[in-house]
Amino acid sequence: MSENISPFHSQRTSYEPRLPKALQGYARVEEVEGSVAVSDPDVQKLFPQTFEGKMVKLVPGDKPATTEPLTIGVVLSGGPAPGGHNAIAGLYDALKKIHPDSRLLGFLNGPIGVIQGDYIELSDELIQKHRNTGGFDIIGSGRDKIESAEDIDRCARALSTLGCKALVVIGGDDSNTNAAILAEELKARNSEIQVIGLPKTIDGDMRNEIIETSFGFDTAAKTYANLVANIARDARSARKYTHIIKLMGRAASHVALEVALQVHPNLTIISEEVEKRGLTLDQVVEQIVDVIVRRASADKNYGVIVIPEGLLEFLADFKELLKELSLMMKEHEEVLHAFHSDEDVRQFVNRHLTAESAKVYGSLPDSIQHTLLKPDKHGNIPVSHIETDVLLMDLVKLRLDELTQLGQFKGTFSPITHFFGYEGRCVPPSNFDAEYCYALGYAAVSLITAGLTGFTVYGQNMMASPEDWVMGGVPVTSMINMELRKGKMKPVIKKALVELEGKPFKAFAAARDNWIVEDDYHFVGPIQYYGPADLADARTLTLTYERS
Repeated sequence: MSENISPFHSQRTSYEPRLPKALQGYARVEEVEGSVAVSDPDVQKLFPQTFEGKMVKLVPGDKPATTEPLTIGVVLSGGPAPGGHNAIAGLYDALKKIHPDSRLLGFLNGPIGVIQGDYIELSDELIQKHRNTGGFDIIGSGRDKIESAEDIDRCARALSTLGCKALVVIGGDDSNTNAAILAEELKARNSEIQVIGLPKTIDGDMRNEIIETSFGFDTAAKTYANLVANIARDARSARKYTHIIKLMGRAASHVALEVALQVHPNLTIISEEVEKRGLTLDQVVEQIVDVIVRRASADKNYGVIVIPEGLLEFLADFKELLKELSLMMKEHEEVLHAFHSDEDVRQFVNRHLTAESAKVYGSLPDSIQHTLLKPDKHGNIPVSHIETDVLLMDLVKLRLDELTQLGQFKGTFSPITHFFGYEGRCVPPSNFDAEYCYALGYAAVSLITAGLTGFTVYGQNMMASPEDWVMGGVPVTSMINMELRKGKMKPVIKKALVELEGKPFKAFAAARDNWIVEDDYHFVGPIQYYGPADLADARTLTLTYERS
């Protein structure tokens, strides 16, 4: 990293996160009363070595668990999330507190680094440069998985050769599931190497009744809220554009919901509600058209519409189309590749779809029709490559043209589309994420010195000051269920979707009708790192509604 750093960067690296009371001295683990082992027999069969672990919390102790120097490995898995560097800094500081000769080894570019034994030893200088900064660039990240027996053997050899007592996996639900599998396999091999996970994802879906929030969500959601608010201000200023904004969140709509609660866009579509109501693509288009027509009647030919990234996969008719296309491509792969013209492909596809799915397929632009017939290397239909915001814009425009011809729409529609995703992944972490991640890393070392493996670190009482947070560990197996993935039943941590009966969604649902025609935009501003606590230490509204 260049020594010529910005004034903000220089100031931010000196910020000192506060630690929960249990971590300020010598922490020890205490089993949580009433916590239960895994009851799912299928999960027990897959995790016979680790399924009996009980949830623990960290409490103040009167002596250190060990005074011997330790060597621990850390790996970043999956997409970046604000706060990852602080999780590593927390690990480092906790290790050095045990003994100045303790070592933290950072495996490079994700799990592949563990498999290949590709690492660097993290130093005081390198850690200091990355404290309270965004990104995962300190060691890089990747989306590889440690799954095969050969991969696990290579990991075990690399970790053992380097003298690692444990590996800390920083990742989301898939990465923590992978960590549980690695912990299980290492124990089955009579290895004493432990595996601990940290809950990361900006999508907010790595959480449950124990893990109150995943790290990175606070910062990313606030970043997107600021961007959407800026566009809302521009819309109200220019008074001629309708902005359709797609936000991160393929499996869950937590980001879209949080931005809606903060900014009050004219329309926000929540995927989980769409699925519950069984809405089709046409019905969602009509919903958007209705908002535009109502605003035009009030002489407001502008507005802000927010949609989640994964919306298409929650639509009743689109889900059925994907199912039929997937089956058809598996059965007729060679035939599809033999056609020489797009029209021949289109006719063949239509003959093998139900009438309803053929109608949906035919309504899509040619470019999207082609995209759906080009599976990725795993054989999956690349829905993520579809520009949902652009698709909806085109379909809305067609419908408004029809209404104009019928004399039912006399306004104007000048759409602009946006996708905010990467803009929020590597932002300098908010004070909340900076302190949360630091505490997660620090707590991980306490779980390791207690001899635990196959656990994910959690934080509770997160609405309180960091000193009063409750940190601990929960067995990953207790969060795992069996799901059908690529035709096989696989162990996975269940993603937390937006709960339609939850307080955040109910607050949104109670207010959203007032935002359709009225410009009730809230201009939240950028993340504040210094200043009054109600600005600099503010929690997301999602967490506030859920935990207040």
